[in-house]
Amino acid sequence: MLRNVAATLMALAMLLPISAKLRAQDIPGIEICTVEKTMERRTSCLQSNIDFLQKTITKLSADHQQKLDAANRQIEGLKATIAGLQKLVADLQAAQKQTAEDLKKKADAPPAKESGK
Repeated sequence: MLRNVAATLMALAMLLPISAKLRAQDIPGIEICTVEKTMERRTSCLQSNIDFLQKTITKLSADHQQKLDAANRQIEGLKATIAGLQKLVADLQAAQKQTAEDLKKKADAPPAKESGK
């Protein structure tokens, strides 16, 4: 049984580098094109890099636009909240001023005479 496990592990260890190389070719990304010998392969490699960069830029642009739109919506919501709070403060200040005027009028008014004598 130990031999079977060891043999399986050795087989996996030998296949691992092969599968990594195969997978690396399927993953899009920037490649070093100077290692290519023929002009056609270099051109193809460069075009692949250009395509990858254009797709990446397009994706990032769309992602950032969504973030900007979300931030703008949040800003508009905050502006509405600020306007509501400013109105509330103005109403409270007006009520406080009215209360102060009422108290001043009450304090300045002559005391009521008692009529009973």
